[in-house]
Amino acid sequence: MRVLGIETSCDETGIAVYDTEQGLLSHALYSQVKLHADYGGVVPELASRDHVRKTLPLIERALREANTTPSDLHGVAYTAGPGLIGALLVGASIGRSLAFGWNIPAIGVHHMEGHLLAPMLEANKPEFPFIALLVSGGHTQLVQVNQVGDYVLLGESVDDAAGEAFDKTAKLLGLDYPGGPRLAALANSGHEGLYQFPRPMTDKPGLNFSFSGLKTAAANAIHGATEQSSNGLTEQNKADIARAFQDAVVDTLVIKCRRALKQTGIKRLVIAGGVSANTKLRAALAETLAALGGEVFYPRSEFCTDNGAMIAFAGAYRLAAGEQVVDSVKVRPRWPMTELKVPGAA
Repeated sequence: MRVLGIETSCDETGIAVYDTEQGLLSHALYSQVKLHADYGGVVPELASRDHVRKTLPLIERALREANTTPSDLHGVAYTAGPGLIGALLVGASIGRSLAFGWNIPAIGVHHMEGHLLAPMLEANKPEFPFIALLVSGGHTQLVQVNQVGDYVLLGESVDDAAGEAFDKTAKLLGLDYPGGPRLAALANSGHEGLYQFPRPMTDKPGLNFSFSGLKTAAANAIHGATEQSSNGLTEQNKADIARAFQDAVVDTLVIKCRRALKQTGIKRLVIAGGVSANTKLRAALAETLAALGGEVFYPRSEFCTDNGAMIAFAGAYRLAAGEQVVDSVKVRPRWPMTELKVPGAA
């Protein structure tokens, strides 16, 4: 089965062609980072308009690079949620229209299921069951994955997602958008231990997260460092605060992952989402899993952020089981992943 995947949930237009026998044949991505940089964050209306401009040209490019014509396709998969409603509607409308015109089935894919299954695109695939840490700008969740569609939510952030906290703290430090990766890079030149930030909710039982307090701790540190220096906040101050913030986030995520693995007895961990590209987090989790006699799985860096490949893969899985969209275009800005079912289940 060969499937065209369309991802337009936020500020990246991702298109891919996936074949269940030959694997990933092509993928194309356009990022709107420059478009939103002047505003310090994503402007939903601008995002939607840019998806309108970029989606069809990227589809043409992905099909050409995959040496695929519409007659070679067996289905179209598009992101149906969660995400920005205008952006979702662009991809869903285009996907449904193309599927109708080409007389092939279409399927709406859950964005976070796409992230969760992204490591399946790699040669070293995790076996079921596994624990998934989904960590991005909009989500921080620990999920027990028994099989595709059988998900048990173990814990999630009660306030800011980890990626959101990275971006907000970066903004406090005066870093340009997107702030998260810039903060991580700045932390590399920071000194360890000069600032002590809390590891929220790690002293309590359970697997939920909280990151808003870390942002407040960083804000207080920035204010204090600024007050103590006649020259204001120095670049080294910024680096030291960035280091302390990143260390606190990484430690918190590692503690909760270790707790989830011990609680369930599962020794396989998948980490996906934009923050999964963070090298400090990867190193810390690899060390933790090695100590537990387990293994950690990641998608390649280009598939950590939003992309069409994960949507094409997840869509192919469900299309192969006979699922398809039969009604009008429908998207869901909010969509709990636990509402999903095993592909093919009634």
